[in-house]
Amino acid sequence: MKTLKTFLLMFVMTIILMFFGNILGGQRGMTIALLFSFGMNFFSYWFSDKMVLSMYKAQPVNEDSKVYQIVKRLARNADLPMPKVYIINQSQPNAFATGRNPKHAAVAVTRGLLDILDDDELSGVIAHELGHVNNRDILIGTIAASMAGAITYLAHMARWAAIFGRSDNDRDENPFALIATMILAPIAAMLVQMAISRTREYKADAYGAKVSGNPLYLARALRKLEMSSKRIPMSANPATSHMFIVNPLSAEKMASLFSTHPSTAMRIQKLEDMSKNGL
Repeated sequence: MKTLKTFLLMFVMTIILMFFGNILGGQRGMTIALLFSFGMNFFSYWFSDKMVLSMYKAQPVNEDSKVYQIVKRLARNADLPMPKVYIINQSQPNAFATGRNPKHAAVAVTRGLLDILDDDELSGVIAHELGHVNNRDILIGTIAASMAGAITYLAHMARWAAIFGRSDNDRDENPFALIATMILAPIAAMLVQMAISRTREYKADAYGAKVSGNPLYLARALRKLEMSSKRIPMSANPATSHMFIVNPLSAEKMASLFSTHPSTAMRIQKLEDMSKNGL
C-alpha cells in the first residue's frame, strides 16, 4: 500500500508539473516539464533524504553521544536497523526522520531539542520518529518535500517572468497564465504536502509510546515543543514542514485547514488516554 501511494504521488507530481509547464511554455514547456519530472522522481527516490539533510546542514553525531545511544537502544527495542543520527544547529526544538526505507533511514534532531528535553522526553520523540521509519512514512514524506519544493520553484519562475517580461516570441501568450501559475503553484505544493495523511502522526505517536515504554514521555515533550515553536523561530523550508514532529512554521499561525499536522493538544490527549488505559 505504501509503495502504491508513493508511485501515485510521483504520478500526481508529473501531471502537476506538466500542467504548469504548459501554462508557462506551451507544448515545449510541457515536454520540458515531463523530462524534468522524470529526473525529479528518480532523484527524489534515491537522493531526496540527502538533499533534506543538506538543506538543514545536518551533521552526523558522535557514536558516544547521548542521543546516539538513545537511538541505538530504541532501535534495538523496536527491532529496526540502526538509522544514521544527525544534529541540526537550530535553537527551535524539533526533529524529523528521512530515508527511503528502514535500512536507509536517518533521524535528525535540533540542538534546541537536546537543550530542553530530559532523557525520557527525548526517548519519546526519537521513538516517534522511529515510528515513521517502521510505518514507512519517511519515503513518502521526503518525496513530498522534494515535490512541493519543485512546484514552489515554478511559482518563483512565474513571478520573475511577470516582473521582467518575456521575449517577443512569447508576446502572443496569455499574460494571465503567469498570474495563474503564481497563485495556483503554491496551492498545489500545499495540496501535495496535505496528501500525507495527518493520521500518520497519531500512528507514530502510538508506536513511539510503546517503544519508549511510557506515553507520557512523548506527551510531555510535545507540550514543550509546542510552546517553544511559538517562541523560537526556525529557518525552515515550508516544503519540508510536514516532516517535523511539530510544525516548525506554527509561529506564523498558519490556518488549521492547511496545517500539515494534527492539533498538538489532541495528540497529547490521545497519549494521556493511552497512559490511563495502560497503553
